[in-house]
Amino acid sequence: MTDPSTAHATVQTAVRTALSTQRIETPSWGYGNSGTRFKVFAQPGVPRDPWEKIADAAKVHEFTGVAPSVALHIPWDTVDDYAALAKYAEEHGIALGTVNANVFQDDAFMLGSVTHPEAAVRRKAVDHLFACVDVMDAIGSRDLKLWFSDGTNYPGQDDIRERQDRLAEALSTVYDRLGRDQRLLLEYKLFEPAFYSTDVPDWGTAYAHCLKLGDKAQVVVDTGHHAPGTNIEFIVATLLREGKLGAFDFNSRFYADDDLMAGAADPFQLFRIMYEVVRGGGLTPDIAFMLDQCHNIEAKIPAIIRSVMNVQEATAKALLVDRDALAAAQRSGDVLDANAVLMDAYNTDVRPLLAEVREGMGLAPDPIAAYRRSGWQEHIAAARVGGTQAGWGA
Repeated sequence: MTDPSTAHATVQTAVRTALSTQRIETPSWGYGNSGTRFKVFAQPGVPRDPWEKIADAAKVHEFTGVAPSVALHIPWDTVDDYAALAKYAEEHGIALGTVNANVFQDDAFMLGSVTHPEAAVRRKAVDHLFACVDVMDAIGSRDLKLWFSDGTNYPGQDDIRERQDRLAEALSTVYDRLGRDQRLLLEYKLFEPAFYSTDVPDWGTAYAHCLKLGDKAQVVVDTGHHAPGTNIEFIVATLLREGKLGAFDFNSRFYADDDLMAGAADPFQLFRIMYEVVRGGGLTPDIAFMLDQCHNIEAKIPAIIRSVMNVQEATAKALLVDRDALAAAQRSGDVLDANAVLMDAYNTDVRPLLAEVREGMGLAPDPIAAYRRSGWQEHIAAARVGGTQAGWGA
């Protein structure tokens, strides 16, 4: 018979190992200025170019130990020499990760990009996606993430079925351009900016296209891209079961795609999602965990550090679920006990555990406090004067 204390020690060791090896990618655009639909609030020290974004991302990794890569957004992060940018990131202790395409800010794409009625506009969009794959080749990136704002605002504006045909054709063309070890990650979003019909509005549409494309096409779950009340953990469980979950974009929402700090609005939801990830064997490099956030009124770097910590806490709680006890309660139909097992894990204060994990990695137990002591915020505020801050206008 197994000694309970030995079993507990084994579980604790496994949890510590999983937490110390977890990887969370940060978004380059999260370090720039962003805002509401009405106003962007500039902050001192905001990066002015991709190089300064990388320097900030390196600081997040320095204090968390689990954010070793930064995602790029093209053309927001366009440079003349991507190999040099990758080397610069390496010198700062991180790597360049997912390449995000942007086919939603060109005037030509007002009526759509890859689903536009005009072939010339669709060709322009595909050319941009090809250029993004070229960037991937230059920096050694595995993942191309695609989100399309394509859709219609009014009934009859365009043929809904034909738009799906155009989408499928474009995705197939880009898929064929990928290298052997590269992937296409397809993101979905319920609405916005298209208000009548969105061409990739839900996980089912994304899944159907990825299924047809092949093994190198996977679905991205953005936690802010669903209707209120949507059971996101069900979607996660289903995509994991089908082998089609490729990545997460973590953020929080109260109403729509708010892009608030992960775990800020509904930490219990983030825990439930991470439990399904753990349950489905999703804590692997095959699932890209990334933040997709825009920090409007809060300081950028501390907000990203806090988001990383929130994902870590949700993961720790998910790893602490007594799965044997849960399975027993489920088999016996004991509804209350089954729920209690989950709630016991969720209500556990995992901050001391994570502090121990960080100290074991040679890090300060409190990343936010360590960042504030570092003086980096004061340094960049003084050094980054003049020029044009990165971000988007409103």
